[in-house]
Amino acid sequence: MPQFRVALFALLPMALLAGCQPKGIPATGLTNPDGKTTLADARKGFVTKLARQQKANEAVDEPPANVFRTVQYDAPVGKCAAYLTPNPKDGKKHPAIIWITGGDCNTIGDVWKPAPVSNDQTAGQYREAGIVMMFPSLRGGNKNPGSQENFFGEVDDVLAAAEYLAKQDFVDPTRIYLGGHSTGGTLVMLVAELSPKFRAVFSFGPAEDISGYPAQFRSAVNMSDAREVGLRSPGRWLHSIQSPTFVFEGVDGNLSSLQAMAQASSNPKAKFFAVKGATHFSVLAPVNKLVAKKILADTGAEPNLAFTEAELNQLFGR
Repeated sequence: MPQFRVALFALLPMALLAGCQPKGIPATGLTNPDGKTTLADARKGFVTKLARQQKANEAVDEPPANVFRTVQYDAPVGKCAAYLTPNPKDGKKHPAIIWITGGDCNTIGDVWKPAPVSNDQTAGQYREAGIVMMFPSLRGGNKNPGSQENFFGEVDDVLAAAEYLAKQDFVDPTRIYLGGHSTGGTLVMLVAELSPKFRAVFSFGPAEDISGYPAQFRSAVNMSDAREVGLRSPGRWLHSIQSPTFVFEGVDGNLSSLQAMAQASSNPKAKFFAVKGATHFSVLAPVNKLVAKKILADTGAEPNLAFTEAELNQLFGR
């Protein structure tokens, strides 16, 4: 995410931070009509009608060659840009993670400069651990084809990025993970609810219902159409999750969405953690470092990832 976006985002009031449920707006739509319909079934045949055509029209920042290279992957709308870890050329198959940033999560930018531990939105802990990283830009982001759909078609773009990543010679296709923060956290939950493609999913500070977002993060959506809103709101489809999915938020962050989903979910694949002593932003660096460590140890035939409240709280001296 470009640095100016990070700085601007950090200045928003807590109730307006992306990935939150602003005070005064009730949590809504935590179930679908019959409680059994999957997100995949609900999306079949549905064509979104955008309230607004929106494109970033921003060039992709050039990354340092030793950190990332810029690639093009085939999304449903056409070729989209992404940052990808260079081939280490060590003859090994490495675990990999796709990361979706917050704010304008369709657009990628500088994710390589050092950031403070209190607000590190780069997810650099994974590449520092030797895990392959991919940051895909999505439809309508940067100079990509298509228009931003605010959490609908972008789900398909993330899945297309995963297909590209799995074909890389230096990536272990059985150990591809997905993570995201804030708006990116909301998007990765929707991906987890649609497809079991990923070995595990890590969502930081998502919203259970997009109605809770400030207007700039849902401006493409016809908010008067319940189906348009519902298909973009992960709190309605928690029962659809098939891969291990871990949801984190700081107790001193935007907690209502996490609590609402934790109370509504009976799916054993979805785990929710309110981390003491952490905010919507400070939760990222220490927990991502812990997640990276666990990914490196997750080498069996089946995923073997687990977290406890005690180990997470300990990261913040609690």
